[in-house]
Amino acid sequence: MGSKAWDSILSLPGLIVEHKVFADGIVRISGRLATSHAPCPDCGTTSTSCHSRYDRTLCDLPISGAKVQLRLSVRRFRCGETACRRRTFSEPLAATFALRYGRRIGRCDALLRAVAVALGGRPGARMMARLAVPWSRDTMLRVLRRGEPTAEAPPPPRVIGIDDFAWRRGHSYGSIVVDLERRQVIDLLPDRQRDTVVAWLRSNPQVEIICRDRGPGYGAAATEAAPQARQVADRWHLFENASAAFLAAVRSEMPGLRRALAPTGPIDPATLTRAERIQWDGAEVREVLNRRIEDLAAQGMPIKAMARITGVSRQTIRKVLRGQRHDTFRCRQSSLDAWSLTLEAEWAAGCRVGAELWRRLKVSGFAGSLRVVSEWATRRRRDEKLGHAGGASLSARTIARSMTTERETGSAQTALINAVVERAVRSLIAAREVLERFHAMMRSKDETRLDPWIATAAKTKLAAFAAGVDADRDAVAAAISTPWSSGQVEGTICRLKSIKRQMYGRAKLDLLKARIMMPA
Repeated sequence: MGSKAWDSILSLPGLIVEHKVFADGIVRISGRLATSHAPCPDCGTTSTSCHSRYDRTLCDLPISGAKVQLRLSVRRFRCGETACRRRTFSEPLAATFALRYGRRIGRCDALLRAVAVALGGRPGARMMARLAVPWSRDTMLRVLRRGEPTAEAPPPPRVIGIDDFAWRRGHSYGSIVVDLERRQVIDLLPDRQRDTVVAWLRSNPQVEIICRDRGPGYGAAATEAAPQARQVADRWHLFENASAAFLAAVRSEMPGLRRALAPTGPIDPATLTRAERIQWDGAEVREVLNRRIEDLAAQGMPIKAMARITGVSRQTIRKVLRGQRHDTFRCRQSSLDAWSLTLEAEWAAGCRVGAELWRRLKVSGFAGSLRVVSEWATRRRRDEKLGHAGGASLSARTIARSMTTERETGSAQTALINAVVERAVRSLIAAREVLERFHAMMRSKDETRLDPWIATAAKTKLAAFAAGVDADRDAVAAAISTPWSSGQVEGTICRLKSIKRQMYGRAKLDLLKARIMMPA
């Protein structure tokens, strides 16, 4: 490499390169500072009297994959001011050159900080070793904690989103605050206690809009500490809560639905598959406990006392008293859900062999196993032999899905379920209509439709959900009419979880803040 090329690569302010050598995969450079004088750090008197010299070793960015070491000859000057207590001092280095006690060139910090933000301590150290700059994991974490010295203070947030995240799921939680206009995390709080959130909001009185979930904690803290801010409920949680309320309504009607969907009479356990028989036996045990809870409630016993006697949680007891725990068969998500229409069409066309059905689905892009399709075909043959479409073994979730998202699929099972519900349980039809009106209202951006919807829903099986919406009316109205939502916050929490898992036990608050708040 030519001398000019060396000089262009190694150009540093105030450095005179005296010697360069490449050996054993390391570029070793010797040099000195170009200045002939330096000011005393105590009294500021400029000195030109050299007392001694010492060597200082600094590492630099690699050159063509080779490590770079700079051996810098640093002078010590005598202070000529008799009143100064300092006798000698070393010549200072420019801030862009190196830190006072640093062991690397200042331009290395940008690379080190970027890798530390992206990977953290130990993974970052492994990456830096591959980049020919072997800095330790402790160095990576120190740089993260130190932050970027030249970073400008961000503008005060005007629109924020706040939500909780788990330090340890089910035990301890923190809070994350996102500036929705800048799309940037602005703070992490150590917990989700009301006092902590109130203190943060009072220190930021300029906040005008607060997007939060429908839990009482953040709403109450915002009302107390930031009454001037408009609160916005999260739209995704509103849709989710509405669907959960409709599912609870279906579960409360399961005894009647099961009788209506089983025209051949009660379920014969001998016709059930092994998996369904396990659920059937568990349902019988639950029904015994349900009857005991209902008897205790009829005697006027409070829920807390019933929980002590039965050993069941208060939440489960409330579900029993609301009629939401009579579901015999609990279905799981199946890989066949997206292929139900194709299966129905192939079955109606005369293909009744599970292996052949699987081969035809596989050609269309199905990635599931042969066993899943074969078990579906076995259950379908059994249902046809019994003379019904399997309605006796349907779960509340399957029925709710057939009444809502799958109404337009046109499958025989969906049509049968809707026809039976239409005839046997009219209250669920009214609840479905209210649910559809809620979805249309949320998408219409017309908050004037909220009050009529609450009045209508209060007379249906979604009354409890309507009461919750009414209690949070202003925030729900803002969710309908304003463009703000907590979507950014939810996405940032997913990123935070990934970072926290990557850091294992080192995911303390300051390190999490550094990695998620510092731009990479």
